[in-house]
Amino acid sequence: MAAEAESAPNWGRRALWAGVALVVVVLGGLIASATVPRWWAQRVGDQVNGSITQGTLLGLFYGFVFTLLPIAVLVLVLRWRRSWRWVVFALAVAVLVALPNLMTLGIVIGRGNAAHAGDRILDVEAPAFRGGTLAGAILAVALTCFVAYLLVSRGRAHSSARRAREELDAASAPRAEQDG
Repeated sequence: MAAEAESAPNWGRRALWAGVALVVVVLGGLIASATVPRWWAQRVGDQVNGSITQGTLLGLFYGFVFTLLPIAVLVLVLRWRRSWRWVVFALAVAVLVALPNLMTLGIVIGRGNAAHAGDRILDVEAPAFRGGTLAGAILAVALTCFVAYLLVSRGRAHSSARRAREELDAASAPRAEQDG
């Protein structure tokens, strides 16, 4: 009886830790929403330095790379590991890899003061960055869809060819017996 009591989960302790974790996440989110958009816009503005060409190219790069990598992480993990722990791990890594795009998206759709300040910073110091990021993300998704289409159609072509060979072999086997 005592062994069963020791191995039973302590739900009070788990609820306390879940409450503490929730408070930490909420406070972290509030602090991040007030600081990250300005910080990210300043980092991008420092890289672009007011050039429309650099803004477009840097946006294309960030949009493409930081969309394609999270998709690749998710596809690779879900292809070979399907336990819930691996799925959670893949989602966490994909979100971390996608952070540059998520921070830019937070500036674009954000409604707070920090998002508006980040929006103004990007307008002045990083023109065309937001549009380039969107174009790069769309290109990455389009490339992913194209590669998926190629893989699926290749698999269908191989299975169709295999069925045709099997039918040809089955049709030629009775003739060989008749000739023999």
